[in-house]
Amino acid sequence: MASLLHALRSAVAPLTRTRVFRTVGPKVLPPVERLLDRLSGGKLQFSALLVPSLVLHSTGARSGEPRDTYLMYTPDGQGRAIVAGSAFAQERHPAWTYNLLAQPEVTISVRGRTMPVRATLIGDDERDATWARIEEQWPGYRRYERDSGRVVRLFRLQPLAEATARDESR
Repeated sequence: MASLLHALRSAVAPLTRTRVFRTVGPKVLPPVERLLDRLSGGKLQFSALLVPSLVLHSTGARSGEPRDTYLMYTPDGQGRAIVAGSAFAQERHPAWTYNLLAQPEVTISVRGRTMPVRATLIGDDERDATWARIEEQWPGYRRYERDSGRVVRLFRLQPLAEATARDESR
């Protein structure tokens, strides 16, 4: 099953880097994700058919309003997740990355299960290894960074209980 999924991702990934997908994707995918989320009670996401996906529940950095963002993530062991602010290779960072920088303690939902996490911006020293891990899951994904002309923000989402325990031990 894993090799079939990898083959499917490898076949679909180049399509997601086309100009058509980058134009249509940001307009079509979020409403589809919201509808499927509502119909399934948060247990299913369209993007989750190909890759692990989550809903990021944050607070708007400027507005202070609650925001829900549907994102692909890469598992990083021990319940942690990596998310990339690729924004379909657009020139600007997505709003949710500003939200995480302003208020890193957020919640995520994965298959209907909600948990508190702390978002940490991944530093330059870890970027190449992190991108390699992401690209094991979604081949060629770093091309979004190259095509956007900016350094894509990468965040590690760590379960809050684990993050708090680690901070207290320092």
